[in-house]
Amino acid sequence: MRHGKKVNHLGRTDSHRKAMMANMASSLILHKRITTTLAKAKALRGYVEPLLTKSKNDTTHSRRTVFSYLQDKDTVNILFREVAEKIANRPGGYTRIVKLENRLGDNAEMAIIELVDYNTVYGKDVEAKAEKKSTRRRGGASKAKAEPAAAATETAAPVAETAPAVEEAPATEAPAASDKEGNAEKGE
Repeated sequence: MRHGKKVNHLGRTDSHRKAMMANMASSLILHKRITTTLAKAKALRGYVEPLLTKSKNDTTHSRRTVFSYLQDKDTVNILFREVAEKIANRPGGYTRIVKLENRLGDNAEMAIIELVDYNTVYGKDVEAKAEKKSTRRRGGASKAKAEPAAAATETAAPVAETAPAVEEAPATEAPAASDKEGNAEKGE
């Protein structure tokens, strides 16, 4: 029976599991995204989200509490300076787990765990940029091509108007001459 079993031990001793979670949490904060097994990602989410919530309140006590979990001074500084600013308005749900294909060696379920506010693929800014790109493709690119072409025809138009008149006269005479030559060959 699993009554009251809320912690996935991940097949490790308590000290090993705590050290692994601290290292994975530090890597997640530093790199904003890590690839790991699905079970470790789910365990890490429960470990790191309370630390991210704690980082919103930048006091000495909260810094010491987070340091007791992470054991890395540089990571704590990055967490309280950069990450806390990004997640300040978010009321929870700071991480996202995306499942990947199973690992080739042992067929383990793999996943990416990432900080939501640092993802450029699913962000609100990317959607706005994509709309601008589609607008540019639809109207801007053709207008940009049409404007230089129109400018080129406008500048070349006065020259072109005089040149075809001169070219047309010999062009009409040339087929007549060739017709005469063609008729001469036939014997007329």
